Amino acid sequence: MKYKLIAMDMDGTLLNSQKQVTEYTKEVLRKAADRGVKLVVCTGRIFTSAKSYARIIGTKAPIIASNGAYIREKDREEVIYEKYINKEKLLKIIRLSREWGFYPHIYTTDTIYSEKLIHSSLNYSKWNETVPEEEKINIKIVDNLEDIVNEKGEAFLKVVVMAQDDEIERLQQLKNYIRENVDVAVFSSYMNNFEVMDKEVSKGRALEILAGYYNLSKDEIICFGDNENDKTMFEFAGFPVAMGNAEEELKKIAAYVTVSNDEDGVAKAIEKIVLRD
Repeated sequence: MKYKLIAMDMDGTLLNSQKQVTEYTKEVLRKAADRGVKLVVCTGRIFTSAKSYARIIGTKAPIIASNGAYIREKDREEVIYEKYINKEKLLKIIRLSREWGFYPHIYTTDTIYSEKLIHSSLNYSKWNETVPEEEKINIKIVDNLEDIVNEKGEAFLKVVVMAQDDEIERLQQLKNYIRENVDVAVFSSYMNNFEVMDKEVSKGRALEILAGYYNLSKDEIICFGDNENDKTMFEFAGFPVAMGNAEEELKKIAAYVTVSNDEDGVAKAIEKIVLRD
C-alpha cells in the first residue's frame, strides 16, 4: 500500500458544516486504519478540542494542533514538538490588534486567554456545554493580556484575531500589516480570522516533523485541506487533496479535488485513492 499517513484539516474539511463527522466518514476512516494507515488530525484548533475529534474518529496517532505549533501523542502526555511565539513579538501583536479595534486571543497548550468573551472564547465556551469534563477548554477572561504574557513569558503558541462581517476588510489590512512588519507566520483558516505563530511554524513543517518521527517519505503521505493555513501542508505531502469547498488557490496546487465537506469529500477521496486496491 502506497499511502501510510493521512493528514486531515478539521473545519471545512473533515467536519461538515454542522461540525460533525458523519458515520459514513467514520467507517471509511476505520477501514483505512485497519489497513495500518495513520490518521492524523492537523488543525489550527487547540489540542484539547482536536483530541476530542481524534477520539470520535478512533485514531491513536499524534495530533498536530495550533497550526503546527504543537504536536503531541493523543493518548499520553508525550510532546513531539512545540514552538512558542517570542514574547516581544506577542506583545506587539496584542498591541496592534487592540489599536486596530480587535480583541486578540492568546493560546497556551491548554488555555485560551482574552479580554472579552467573544469569537473564539465564546465559541469554545459553547463547546464546553456539550462535551465531557476532560474535553472542556480552559478559558480565562482577563483584564489585561500584557500582564498575563509578562507573568507567563514565552508560554504561548499562537494569537488568534477574528472579526465581525463588517470588520473583515479592516482585519485583512491588519493581517497584511503584520505580515509586512513583524517577523512571524500569519495564516487564515477563514476570511474572518487570522492566526499568528512563530515564523518557523506551519502545518507543512509539522507534517515534515511527523514524517521524520515515523520515518516516512512525503510520497507516503496524503493530506486534505480547504484554506490558506493548509497550503504548506499541500506543498509537503506527496498527494494533497483539496475539498470541493476549498479556496481556489489551494485547488490549483492540489493533486486531486474531491467533493465538499458536506458531501463526505474526505471519505470519498480515501475510498478512491487509498482503499482502491
